[in-house]
Amino acid sequence: MGDNISWPTLAVILAAGQGTRMRSQLPKVMHPVGNRPLLGHVLAAVEAAGIEQVAVVLGAGSRPVADYLQRVAPTARLFTQHEQLGTAHALLAARVALQAHEQGCVLVLFGDSPLISPQTLLQLRQTLIDGAAVAVAGFHTQHPGPYGRLLVEEGRLLAIREAKDASPQELAVGFCNGGVMGLRADTCLWLLERIDNQNAQGEYYLTDAVAMANSAGLQVTAVEVDEDDVLGVNDREQLHAAEQLFQQRRRQAVMQSGVSLMAADTVFFSADTQLASDVCIEPCVVFGPGVSVGSGVRVDAFSRLENIRLEQPLNEGVRHA
Repeated sequence: MGDNISWPTLAVILAAGQGTRMRSQLPKVMHPVGNRPLLGHVLAAVEAAGIEQVAVVLGAGSRPVADYLQRVAPTARLFTQHEQLGTAHALLAARVALQAHEQGCVLVLFGDSPLISPQTLLQLRQTLIDGAAVAVAGFHTQHPGPYGRLLVEEGRLLAIREAKDASPQELAVGFCNGGVMGLRADTCLWLLERIDNQNAQGEYYLTDAVAMANSAGLQVTAVEVDEDDVLGVNDREQLHAAEQLFQQRRRQAVMQSGVSLMAADTVFFSADTQLASDVCIEPCVVFGPGVSVGSGVRVDAFSRLENIRLEQPLNEGVRHA
């Protein structure tokens, strides 16, 4: 299908959800994990994957989100979904960006999935390069509950069935839709324009692109990823779960990079925390935003650091005032 260089990628981030279950005046995608908005984590994953073309679909009245994007992603193109009529409808709100992206692939992400990894995005992209017209991230779980089910036969993804519309047999499937999807640019709009709203919710589901592509004889593939990687945040409990998973990942990552954590479960990081090797962190330490710690520094117990750069070892560590 061609090499990576000839496959430009457009990332479209859907961030128009109202987030009513958060019960907050703050837009859902602006709630923080590791002191960074949910949307900021998605943008960071896109950047780390080397994707330079970004479009974000916002809801009506999302001025705080637009202001944030102008600060952290000034080159991103912003679009508005004026009515909440489903994910395919939301993606079509970025029609201008899709029309301008005639070759390569389109990756569709959700602004409330802060743990998405660059590796997942690259894996979806590679699946498209290898010949798929549609690639869907999926995960196996013992508790599929409300997730859409991935119906696979002989390695081919036949359909994604929303739980509300699934038969009892389909509900028993444990391979679930992770939400993130890749589409070939040259068939993306063609598929989107053929999706209807004949379902229980009367919405235009992006997931219906799978059945549409199959009907057209196009290759459709499910890409298995870790469940945590596609965790979505819809309420405060899920926000808490995302925070816990983020902290666990960061603790593991810093220890693997040569940092000592004397009581890892009591140390909390921000998304932008930078620690060199041979740093030692005692129990009960909180890293607020803007902290960089150089090699050999010891941070004493019960410290809270914010907006500080520590480059030299201190004989008595960094003590809580």
